[in-house]
Amino acid sequence: MQGDLRFFYAQGTSFLTNYTTERLIIMWKYIRKYLPYAILAALCMVGEVMMDLIQPGMMRQIVDNGVLGLENNGIGDLSLVWHYGILMIVLVLFGGFCGSMNNVFVHMTGQNIGNEMRKDCFRNIMTFSFPQLDEFGTGSLVTRVTNDITQVQNFVSQFVRGMIRTTLLTFGSMYFMFRLNQTFGLIVLCVLPFIVGCMAFCLWKANPLFSRLQTQLDFVNGIMQEDISGIRIIKACVREIYEKLRFGKANDELIRTQLQVLVIFAFMNPVVNALMYVTVAVILLAGSFDVQSGATTPGAVMAAITYTTQLLNGVLMLVMLFQNISRGYASWKRVREILHSEPALKDGDFDGNTECRGMIEFRDVSFAYPGSGQPVLEQIHLKIQPGETIAIMGATGCGKTSLVNLIPRFYDVDSGTILVDGVDVKAYNQKSLRNKIAVVLQKSELFGVTIGENIAWGRLDASAEDIRAAAVAAQADSFISGTSEGYDTLVAERGMSLSGGQKQRISIARGILKSAEIVIFDDSTSALDLKTEADLYKALQAFCPESTKVIVAQRIASVRRADRIVVMEQGKIAAVGTHEELQENCGIYQDICRSQLDSLA
Repeated sequence: MQGDLRFFYAQGTSFLTNYTTERLIIMWKYIRKYLPYAILAALCMVGEVMMDLIQPGMMRQIVDNGVLGLENNGIGDLSLVWHYGILMIVLVLFGGFCGSMNNVFVHMTGQNIGNEMRKDCFRNIMTFSFPQLDEFGTGSLVTRVTNDITQVQNFVSQFVRGMIRTTLLTFGSMYFMFRLNQTFGLIVLCVLPFIVGCMAFCLWKANPLFSRLQTQLDFVNGIMQEDISGIRIIKACVREIYEKLRFGKANDELIRTQLQVLVIFAFMNPVVNALMYVTVAVILLAGSFDVQSGATTPGAVMAAITYTTQLLNGVLMLVMLFQNISRGYASWKRVREILHSEPALKDGDFDGNTECRGMIEFRDVSFAYPGSGQPVLEQIHLKIQPGETIAIMGATGCGKTSLVNLIPRFYDVDSGTILVDGVDVKAYNQKSLRNKIAVVLQKSELFGVTIGENIAWGRLDASAEDIRAAAVAAQADSFISGTSEGYDTLVAERGMSLSGGQKQRISIARGILKSAEIVIFDDSTSALDLKTEADLYKALQAFCPESTKVIVAQRIASVRRADRIVVMEQGKIAAVGTHEELQENCGIYQDICRSQLDSLA
């Protein structure tokens, strides 16, 4: 039994050691680069604190010898007052200079570390797969990259500045106090355990609240992001009051937790101050007896009170420092989750150079979204030849979008294989694979730049003529040219200044400008009228005739000219054929045709 306990203890100790060491190594990566600034900040802080510690001793000399003249038969020495007074002013100025330079170097350390950390977090987020992004959540990622990293910056700055200051001030004041008068030193030493106990109690109560505080901030940011993105739906459904209540409830929870933290530390401050004043009173009482007996001097009592104030203020600063460090460490753990997360989709080594261009093959593919456990696709077998136009139809939820999302490897299959140009997509370098594929989504994502820049997003080296040619093929040139600034027209946030059909046509222009071997249209013409859609597909044949086109659509008019149509039902392929063949042989396709004709009638 004892052997088992020793084994588990050793394993647990090893795990905790490795876990903590790993965290420190990641933090050290950022600190190491700016360590010279941190060292300079520490040296400047030593200079500032030493000036503070020297002052009380000089004040003692001024009082005892310059004013009272205790070493000169009660005759004061004005020259001594001037000498120490000027020296104190010089030292105060030097201490102020050290403090200013300490602030400069501390900010250079903290801000640069935060800058590097924020860039690395964003760079890592860009490598996340869709399931990873869903797991973190948009609101949480925004909070971690902004608020949490700011807390980490404060954590580093407070550690470099505050830890050195409070440590030197506390132990330095105690050292000088014992040198000055051992009785005074013992009085302060007796009070310290009560102050430390109060500090430990407050930190013990507040520490768990910091992680909860950041999680609640995630939730508030998530609601903000959802409501701003969906403000049109909120207004259309007259749900403003409901959303106000939902946001208010989340914000109330955040404030309630914040108040709990503040109340805990509001309790601590007066207790520490009361202990400090009691200590000063006891020193004054003991000092009065010592002065009467000749064991000490009035200047020594004044110096002792100053050292006591410095020491207890240092302890109070240490408490606030631990509060900031605790909060910063809680934020660091959240930031580290982003920095430490490996991309779920691992890159292959294949660079994408193949003789065959544009061929897609599904071999016995099955797929379920992570965490759902419900299969979306089952036993898919399909081969698409280079240059072929394939349309995919089926009822809502039958797996059409899921099928095409597997081609650029937005998700990995659970079983089976997907081949692009005869190579498993898992073997590709993801950049090389996605360079072969252009994806045009139903929901058009536009950026807050000009229309021309939005189209050129598909190919950054495109000329103005290339951009215009793609827009002409996408049936977008007419409305773009009709704007006051043409292709230089600035797009509002998320394309709010454009209609749904205009956004879709800009997205289509962006997709086909890429000149990819495979172009996927995921219901990306749903907002276009039938004539514009017909003109678009006709122009596409001329603009990118050699590209393999995969079209997900709901309308018969969108797919009838495709080389083959794939009909899906409940995650499986029900039939494959031309429009005419499916009209004769496929009941599902016949039902779709009939329902659309009936709706037109």
